[in-house]
Amino acid sequence: MVEVSARAPGTDPARVARRPWRALEPVHGMIYFASEAQDAYARLGITHHRTGYFASRSAAMGPVPADVVVATFFNFYPGLVQRAMNGVWDTVTPARLLEARLEGADAALRRAFGEAIGSTDLAEVAGIARQAAVAACEDGVHGRPLFAGHASLSWPDEAHLILWHAQTLLREYRGDGHIAVLTAEGLSGVEALVTHAATNDIPAELLASSRAWPQPEWDAAIERLAARGLVDASGQFTDAGREQRQRIEDRTDALSLPAYAGLSDDDAERFVQLGRPFSRMVIEAGLLSVDPNRWFTAE
Repeated sequence: MVEVSARAPGTDPARVARRPWRALEPVHGMIYFASEAQDAYARLGITHHRTGYFASRSAAMGPVPADVVVATFFNFYPGLVQRAMNGVWDTVTPARLLEARLEGADAALRRAFGEAIGSTDLAEVAGIARQAAVAACEDGVHGRPLFAGHASLSWPDEAHLILWHAQTLLREYRGDGHIAVLTAEGLSGVEALVTHAATNDIPAELLASSRAWPQPEWDAAIERLAARGLVDASGQFTDAGREQRQRIEDRTDALSLPAYAGLSDDDAERFVQLGRPFSRMVIEAGLLSVDPNRWFTAE
C-alpha cells in the first residue's frame, strides 16, 4: 500500500491531490450529461436520464440492488434511486450497459477533442493519468466500493479513452474516500448536502432539487445540524461548521494523495497544464453544463 507520506514531508495534499483532480474532472463528468451517452443507453431501452446515470455508474459493481446504490451514491434521496433502479437489470445487463457507456464516452470525446485526437499532448496526459490511476489501484480498493468496481474493468486502448477511464478511477477513488470522511464526521447524505450549500459554492435549491430531497427532509437536516452547532437556523455555517468543512476537505485530499504522490513534480505539473485544455474542450463542446471558471480557478 502506498503511504500518504510517500512525497516529501510538508507536501500540501490540496495542491498535489486536488489540483489534478479538478483540472481533469470535466473529462470524466461529461459522461453524465453527454447526449451520446444518453443515446447509447436509449438503444438498450434505458430512456430515463436518472436511470441511465445510476445504472451506468453502478454497473461496474455488477447487478447490485437499489439499496447498494443508495449507500454508495450517498447524498441522493433514497426514493429517487429506488425508482430509477427499479427493474433496470431485467432490461439490460451491467456488462452491456458498460459497453454502451464506453461507446458514449468515445463518441462524445471525439466530438469534443476533434483534431486533438491522436495528438502527442493527449497521449502524454493520458499516460500520466494512467500512472496515477494505477497507483490508486495499488493503494488498494478496501473501503472504496465504487472505485473497486471500476478498477476491475479492462483498460481501453486509445488515448482519449485511457484518459477518460483513468480520470473515472481517480474520481471514484476520491469520492469513496470523501464519503468515508463524511460518515466519520457523523453526517448523513442530506446533511452533507446542507453543509455543501453552506459554502455558497452552489445554491441550496439546486443541490436539493438535483438530488430530489423533499423540502421537509432538507429543513429537518438543517435543524439537526443547527442543534449540533454546525449551521444557524438559515443553514449558514457557524465557525464550528466551517472548521468541520475544512477538516473534511483536508482529509479527503489526504486520502486521495496516494494516487498522485508517486508522480514527479514535473509530471504533476504537466498533468494539470496539459489536462486543462482538454477539459475546456469538453465544456466548450457543450458536454458539461457548468461554469467553466469553476474548474480552473482553484489551485
